[in-house]
Amino acid sequence: MPPPMAAGAAGPRPQHTPPGACRYDAPVPWLDVLLAAAAFAVALALRPWRALPRTGPPWPWLAWGAAMPLTWTADRLSGAPLAPPLSGSCLLMLMAGWPLAMLGLAPVALAAAWLGDLTADQALQRLVWLGIVPATFALALGAAVRRWLPPHLFVYILGRGFFATALAGMAAAGIALALASGAAPAAAARPDAFELMLARGLVAWGDAFLTGMLVAIFVALRPHWLATYADRIYLPARPHDGRGGP
Repeated sequence: MPPPMAAGAAGPRPQHTPPGACRYDAPVPWLDVLLAAAAFAVALALRPWRALPRTGPPWPWLAWGAAMPLTWTADRLSGAPLAPPLSGSCLLMLMAGWPLAMLGLAPVALAAAWLGDLTADQALQRLVWLGIVPATFALALGAAVRRWLPPHLFVYILGRGFFATALAGMAAAGIALALASGAAPAAAARPDAFELMLARGLVAWGDAFLTGMLVAIFVALRPHWLATYADRIYLPARPHDGRGGP
């Protein structure tokens, strides 16, 4: 029989779950399957590979796709559960177009599963909420930019490269957290839920800064690396001087 506890002695400390240890980022498995299947079905139906050159996709597309498994497993590789992974899918969508980006996300998820030692459910969740959902939101926001804003070079860089990426990343993170909180209401009351959402918002802005910077460089130096950009749309036509010259 254990000896009685002395007066004034502190009892055993309650176990504290480290921030981010709760799986906020695993909302609803059947919804993940449905969204992934719908995205791949639409992408395959569009047959985007027909627009590729005979030499294959440009190497920057492949290089960014090869780097994305590292950004998707940043929390696993760093050992910090509160460090949300960086998406990068909006930049891939701007470079390759939405259909090819959707198909390219599948090998990214497989590589991330191997690199981060993820289960099938975790890899599917990251495929959907780091890849498919933010890229699709960025596509919709980009369509709104083209519809309601003037076709100008800086509108593309700031509107589609920066603000659309930030809003898409924050929206995807917020929806994922809301779905997870709905599936486990007790998780919404945890003090680290706000911290996790704040961290995801900051990472979304970081993703936006990176995407906007690279988009600006590509527009200036290698516009053909961006499937969603065209000079004839975003560069204003030069007026003629009336002397018959260009």
